[in-house]
Amino acid sequence: MNFHQLQYAIAIARNGLSVTQAAASLGTSQPAISRALKALEKELGFDLFVREGRAFSRVTPEGLRVLEFAGRALAEVDSLRAVAADLNQDSRGTLSIATTHTQARYVLPPVVQAFRKRYPDVDLHLHQGTSEQISEMVASDRVQLAIATGSEALFPELVLLPVYRWHRQVIVPKHHLLARAGAGKLTLQQLAQFPLVTYVFSFSGPSSLETLFAREGLKARVALTARDSDVIKTYVRLGMGVGIVASVAFDPEEDKDLALVEASHLFPIHTTWVGFRRGTLLRNFAYEFLQLFGSHLTRRLVDRAIEARDPDSKAQLFGRIALPVK
Repeated sequence: MNFHQLQYAIAIARNGLSVTQAAASLGTSQPAISRALKALEKELGFDLFVREGRAFSRVTPEGLRVLEFAGRALAEVDSLRAVAADLNQDSRGTLSIATTHTQARYVLPPVVQAFRKRYPDVDLHLHQGTSEQISEMVASDRVQLAIATGSEALFPELVLLPVYRWHRQVIVPKHHLLARAGAGKLTLQQLAQFPLVTYVFSFSGPSSLETLFAREGLKARVALTARDSDVIKTYVRLGMGVGIVASVAFDPEEDKDLALVEASHLFPIHTTWVGFRRGTLLRNFAYEFLQLFGSHLTRRLVDRAIEARDPDSKAQLFGRIALPVK
């Protein structure tokens, strides 16, 4: 049984049981349809149509069931053709990305702007959430790309590509005592004297603030934790405490009322990555987005990362690349 046999049977039913009209609708010959139908009926072991002389008078009960399933099969084939046509249109499609507020707000805008200029007909969707929420979106196939920092253990099924590195920095109102601390002069002992406003995820894992302070025999005084950099800055402005945010979340133009205090020497460096499920069909525009986000993420490097299934191969692949620090 093949596609053409099913197509011919459907065409006969749709053209008033006329083989002549079915042949005309498909641009083929009447003998070709008759031969294909006989071969199909022989393979199935029963007739699809009731014959009266050389014409068909009605569809048999068995034929009704076969035509029902054949119709579904042909509809699926049409869907596959539509998908193929869409995938071959490099300038059209959909790209869904899950990321954190900090990435969406402070890092991705120029990337998205450049991408939209190149691919104005691609529907781009940004979904914001925590690392746990991003993991859920990936697991349910709601997104094609995920962008986050750390939390690699939540994404064991993804191909993870390191993009850039960043430090946490301290922010305070300009009149604050710590605003006068020179570059590299701020200490954990000084921070311990003030209530802190920082990210929720700063208190998980081996690089948590609690661990850092405990090593110095100190205890962090936490006034407020939040997922959103803008929320943290809002409460710093209200005088609720000293803020600790990602370096990329400080905008000198928008945050003129705040002072950025150099603190990269106090906190471990972090790596932001972009990932996708292994086996995901990456369209050309997806490769383009990856390289706009990280200039080192060439198509060749991304494809090699897909093939690198063990940690050593991945480390060797990215070990020689100097990631930008923001």
